[in-house]
Amino acid sequence: MKQTPTPHPEELHKSHRAAWLRAAVLGVNDGTVSTASLMLGVATASTSQTAVLTAGIAGLAAGALSMAVGEYVSVSSQRDSERADIAIEVRSLAANPDEELLELAHIYESRGLKPALALQVAEQLHGHDALAAHARDELGIDHEALSNPIQAALASAFAFSIGAVVPIVATILASGPKAAWSIVGASLVALAISGAVGAFIGGGHRVRAAARVLLGGAAAMAITAGIGHLIGSSL
Repeated sequence: MKQTPTPHPEELHKSHRAAWLRAAVLGVNDGTVSTASLMLGVATASTSQTAVLTAGIAGLAAGALSMAVGEYVSVSSQRDSERADIAIEVRSLAANPDEELLELAHIYESRGLKPALALQVAEQLHGHDALAAHARDELGIDHEALSNPIQAALASAFAFSIGAVVPIVATILASGPKAAWSIVGASLVALAISGAVGAFIGGGHRVRAAARVLLGGAAAMAITAGIGHLIGSSL
């Protein structure tokens, strides 16, 4: 019986996680930074905890819905483009099968195979599933696993909500002047954790990743807090 080779432990690659990892980390970080910054802007302009919490909850709802809609539209456009390219390839395979075969052979030849071997490989793959071969090697598309806009929208909204909950909970647990510092502290800890976890899953440097997220988040919160303070002082 033919056995499927298994990769060695040192060959367990991580690049296949790039798409969903990027979306998850972006969603969590965006939720934390944008909601915390919004709440800090209100907190430095007003002493009302109710106003700060209202801003946070509104920011969570608006941000999650915005992420969901934006991701749905973006991924839908990507899927439409993929479907259009596949439709073009289907028509071309039906109208010009020989030319498409030579095109596939040329792709393999450009990747290092000798002309005769490239043609042999192209013929075998063409005969097995021509559309799959052309979609994969010519277009870079898996025609049986196209982008899912609903899944992407829900995942983005969920990730954003997880991040946005952090400063909201921090405000609920704190009160008075400590609320702003609680938001900052909890948000920075959450950003550091999300950056480090994302780097760990993706195989990157955890300290550098956490530092990048921390610096960006701290800058965003500081700028927003400053704007809120200036507006609150002038009103």
